[in-house]
Amino acid sequence: MSFTKALLLTILGTLIPGVGLLAAGRRKLGAAVLAIAILLAGFGAYLAVAQQRAILHWAVQSEALLVIGILLPTIGLAWMIVIVGTYRSLRPWKISPLQRIGGSALVTLLALAVLAPLAVGGRYAQVQKGVVEDVFAGATSKSATRPKNATAADPWAGQDRVNLLLLGGDGGDDRQGIRPDSLQVASIDTHTGNTVLFSLPRNLEKVPFPPDSPLADAYPNGVYAGGGDQLEWMINSIYRNVPAQHPGLLDSDNPGADATKLAVGAALGIKLDYYVLINLKGFQELVNALGGITVNINEKVAIGGAMDEGIRPHDYLQPGPDQHLDGYHALWFARGRYGADDYQRMERQRCAMKAIIDQSNPATVLTRYERIAKTSKQIVLTDIPGSLLPAFVDLSMRVKGGEIKSIAFTNKIIKPWNPDYDLIHSKVRTAINASTATKAPAKPRPSTSDPAKPTPTKAPTKAPTPNGTPDPKTAPADNLADACAYRPVS
Repeated sequence: MSFTKALLLTILGTLIPGVGLLAAGRRKLGAAVLAIAILLAGFGAYLAVAQQRAILHWAVQSEALLVIGILLPTIGLAWMIVIVGTYRSLRPWKISPLQRIGGSALVTLLALAVLAPLAVGGRYAQVQKGVVEDVFAGATSKSATRPKNATAADPWAGQDRVNLLLLGGDGGDDRQGIRPDSLQVASIDTHTGNTVLFSLPRNLEKVPFPPDSPLADAYPNGVYAGGGDQLEWMINSIYRNVPAQHPGLLDSDNPGADATKLAVGAALGIKLDYYVLINLKGFQELVNALGGITVNINEKVAIGGAMDEGIRPHDYLQPGPDQHLDGYHALWFARGRYGADDYQRMERQRCAMKAIIDQSNPATVLTRYERIAKTSKQIVLTDIPGSLLPAFVDLSMRVKGGEIKSIAFTNKIIKPWNPDYDLIHSKVRTAINASTATKAPAKPRPSTSDPAKPTPTKAPTKAPTPNGTPDPKTAPADNLADACAYRPVS
């Protein structure tokens, strides 16, 4: 056999393991390798086409990730051995030194071409396993508010809705502890994925606790003392103050989060199941991992600045439709407050969350997840059990296909210093009932566009102008597509 033919058959044997060995006359070994290769290729194709849901489940199961982390490099090593063995079986006995060098170089390149991606895949699996185990609650974790009868077989414990508290915390060097400045609740229909987002202002006062909670006795009048520093009686102070004032009252690994869950749930009149707290730095990393988000900016948003200290912003996000923002600028879109009030910021935060939901792609997040994995323990806190992650993966896909509405309890609806909680409860019940009654939309076709690049709308979406101004106290929940439309402020 000529040297050139040996090289060509080695390349073919790399693409279809076993073929080169058959050509070299090693029929039994070649047939066995070919059969294994066909089985593995067929199984991989089956998973990619028919078991995408299972793949996503494996991506959040530590046991599966452990197996994948070992299996992929093992396959790569076996494949590399087959390549080397194929070349050695096909190579003529007498070749020149130049041919020997060229053949060795080709075999090395082929071996690296198959081993490197499989080794990287195995490493990513191990990194992901570490994230799942470090971030999400284990069997021995303690929570005073988490559902006790939820299991992997019945993740929602027979409930039609799951209520998830989403906290945006700012734990910077200039603050003592974490102070959640963004408080939102996603109430999700577990059957359809229809979601209602409720936003509470961070300066909400006189927040009650559920009557059956131990905190109800500790704070009989809610979080309010009638005097002192008003900042310490706002809802965003609960995370830090309750554990400090009543240590050990809540049997929890994170009593601040549980106290906040109880308070927000009582304020809205619903029971909250789980929480996720993302540090502001974590929000920036998440957006970067998604490749950025696209939002409509209706008025300029300050980057930096502090009005109380007389410090002006060093830049602004300019108004415009379909503005693609990286993590840094998306962070300021969500948090910028110079020249704006808390309620404008709440609306931008809702729109940023909608953009993440609409434009995220599980495959994109997983392939870029290593960028935030190393800091995940510092930027994400949650009481969601790791055993329920496959169910949350399924639920997230329903949310992407469902309808998302929102209510922001701004000063147009309530007085934050003296809120009407009966009104809040009524609006929450009405919005949830409407969301439950709405059927899930038809399942969208998979996009063929690059998942890393959000697809902007063809034209700026402008909200219709109503003939009259509705009473915000009686108006239904906003459709986020309308609330976040391009509506420039003149």
